[in-house]
Amino acid sequence: MKNTHRFIQRPLYAFTVAALAGTSFMSAAAESDGAEKVERIEVTGSRIKRSDIEGPSPVQSISRADIDNMGYDNLQQLLERMPVAGNGTFSTRGNNQDSTANGAAAVSLRGLGSDATLVLINGRRVSISAFAESITNSFVDINSIPVSAIERIDILKDGASAIYGSDAVAGVVNIILKKDINGLEVNLGYGGTDGPSYEEKTASLVWGTSTEKSSASIIIDYFNNTALSSDEMGRLGTANQEPYGGMDFRSSRGFPGYFYVDGEKTIDPACPAENATASGSCLFDYGPYGYVTPASERVGAISQFEYNFDNGISAFLEVAVQHNSSQAAGAPTPLDEDAGLTVPASHPNNPFGQDIEIGRYRTVDAGPRQWDIESDTLRFVAGLKGEISDWSWEAAVQKGRSKSMQTGDRSQGWVRTDFLQQEIDAGNYNPFGGTYNDQAVIDRITTSLVRRGESHMTSFDANISGEAFSFGDDVVMMAAGIEYREEDVSDIPDDQFQRGLIFGTESVSAAAERDQYAAYIEFSIPLADNLELQLAGRYDDYSDFGSTTNPKVAVRWAPTDSITVRGSWAQGFRAPSLAQIGLGPSEESQFFVDTYRCQATGLDCNALDYNIQFAGNPNLEAEESESWNVGFIWAPTAEFGFGVDVWSITQDNKIDEQEFGPIYDENCNDQNSTVCVRLAPQNGLSLGVIQKVYSTFENVSSQEVSGVDISANYTHAMNDYGFLKFNLEWAYQNEFKKDGRDYTGEYRYPENRWIFSTNWEMGDFNTNINVSYIGEFEDTPDIDFDGNLDFDSNTSRTVDSQTLVDFQTAYNFSEKLKLSVGINNVFDEDPPFAIGDGDSDLYGYVSSVHNPRGRYFYTKLTMRFN
Repeated sequence: MKNTHRFIQRPLYAFTVAALAGTSFMSAAAESDGAEKVERIEVTGSRIKRSDIEGPSPVQSISRADIDNMGYDNLQQLLERMPVAGNGTFSTRGNNQDSTANGAAAVSLRGLGSDATLVLINGRRVSISAFAESITNSFVDINSIPVSAIERIDILKDGASAIYGSDAVAGVVNIILKKDINGLEVNLGYGGTDGPSYEEKTASLVWGTSTEKSSASIIIDYFNNTALSSDEMGRLGTANQEPYGGMDFRSSRGFPGYFYVDGEKTIDPACPAENATASGSCLFDYGPYGYVTPASERVGAISQFEYNFDNGISAFLEVAVQHNSSQAAGAPTPLDEDAGLTVPASHPNNPFGQDIEIGRYRTVDAGPRQWDIESDTLRFVAGLKGEISDWSWEAAVQKGRSKSMQTGDRSQGWVRTDFLQQEIDAGNYNPFGGTYNDQAVIDRITTSLVRRGESHMTSFDANISGEAFSFGDDVVMMAAGIEYREEDVSDIPDDQFQRGLIFGTESVSAAAERDQYAAYIEFSIPLADNLELQLAGRYDDYSDFGSTTNPKVAVRWAPTDSITVRGSWAQGFRAPSLAQIGLGPSEESQFFVDTYRCQATGLDCNALDYNIQFAGNPNLEAEESESWNVGFIWAPTAEFGFGVDVWSITQDNKIDEQEFGPIYDENCNDQNSTVCVRLAPQNGLSLGVIQKVYSTFENVSSQEVSGVDISANYTHAMNDYGFLKFNLEWAYQNEFKKDGRDYTGEYRYPENRWIFSTNWEMGDFNTNINVSYIGEFEDTPDIDFDGNLDFDSNTSRTVDSQTLVDFQTAYNFSEKLKLSVGINNVFDEDPPFAIGDGDSDLYGYVSSVHNPRGRYFYTKLTMRFN
């Protein structure tokens, strides 16, 4: 077996287990001598257990030492630095919507979305988050996986539906947990920013013991971070970006607001001049009310047990529990015409002396809306494994559950419109002049809310792997298996949402279930001493959308000891998410210009916030994909390695929201449309204010994504001064076409991402520097904010590239004590300025791409007890 192809964050193969200071790796397979049997292990990207750690598919392996050197105790922050990650990576950053999974996080490979990236733990699926991301994207919450429990992370950068089934369109993130632990290890950590106040605290306990027949381990992990509030962020915490060269995205639901007097839109006279628009709205800056990073607390435990019976059969058990708590916050309740609120002429504060209607108004005196989120996950795996002759076998059952609850009480700003109307009718609540009403009145208009979500997964799998038959002087290896899985998800909003009593909150409801069974087979065929052919196929049958069969063909050729060439071709699929199928009426808001009303009336000619209502589609078909990868590795010495992979993914039947622009163009010039619903027009006008636009999800698009990955590493021995190591991981995206439009270099789709690491190791001393780069891309995909994407016909400004530098140094005082100190974002780089997209990016930067946290200092202490 060759041991020359050694990359740290590189397209190599999974079981490079032991690391020397995180950059050089030891072989994971033992050499055989005489009658001693070579140990075979399962490599990410293949079900065949093999003695050679190198397979024909590109795998980037991040070791435990790599994780320690980067200094992150948050898996999402770690993975978003990886160049293979892209648009669609989801986190709690800037997330203050009720329609999504606050407190959770996901990873998106190749920019294809979190729903196209399969996340595994120890090679097995886990239950999805109870709350979907952005209403409909089901995903695995990586915040439910304690970083201290991770031995390594394998990122398979290749389509893998033939091996793993649905969702593995862009690749697989396989999280391998620590095992075979002996002794006790305690880790403590603390860090904070030197700008706006933000802190993280971590603690973990790792314990394990083993005998000749058994092993047991338990890992307990604790993580806590304080809130980073938008009002601490200066220019990054306001929706009015005009002073900085951006757009004014302040809300038309103002404080004071506007009214309808004799059918005429009439702004509150107390509206400050700088907030008043020409069309009669009083703008409100909701930006300072959210969290850039919400406060959160996570505590979890993972236990693993194994017992070897005398007959060669082993029993294993994995139990994992996790409890997460977090928060979300939004501006005070925004009301609009759809609320139907009125003020009687008899109201003591009514300046108009007649019955009037309230247009757009915000109950600032009731305070900002806040959610408390509690999430619990449970994972249980039990199984048996053993060997029969040259065959390994394994069978296991798994139960998984994710349960989440969002609550808000009367002190957290939740206003009921019927309670508010009662207090207005009684003359107790004054909606005029930006008045702050008495607390006793506020207590009578507020309420408590709860949203509950739960997902379950029950699965069974059985597989065998071994020598199928002789082929010349060698043998053909084979793996085969069967799987069965049941899944369900429910997302139940408070009844007050469904009765239309709560405004300004993007409510979600969903319910769906399915069962699925699958069978797969895989062969590794030695065509020659240095040429391996992998053939794989998988059949899946789903209870809701039908069946699919997906093949894979891959080749690995090593013409010399220093060169390896590989190539693969595969078909894949992604079943519609349970949320996309079972979504009930759910709302979100979007900024756009109501062009038709502006042209007809001269009103509402600015980008204002309107409600979009979505519903699921049970008739969705599965997404289909085809991918290929061609690459080579050149490793002339054990100290140097270089690899290049050219890859492509084509995805058909892509499930997307209906594009808003065509919906608007077709329906919103009709006052009587049932798709673009408008309120009754004011006196003498032809079009009323948009009340709601209805949309759904369809198999409407195709995607073609391609690029080049480059990896390199070099180790230089400096005699008495230790070792100096360099590593590079570079991802270049050549194309990202969607429905014929090329998004490459456009909003959120930079062409280049890379991370460069250097490590100096001398005795007990270790210093690590990581430099990560995100390339530039074009701003404002809808340059005139009319709801139609126009980046391919208009040229906007450029969002600058960003380079971040992280530094860490560590010293082992003894085998039992290690101290690490570090700085992330050493030069305190702000995120590049961006005008935004009028949807999720409204605060002068692209929240899904750039982190606004600033310079972060931390220290970690590791204590070992034998």
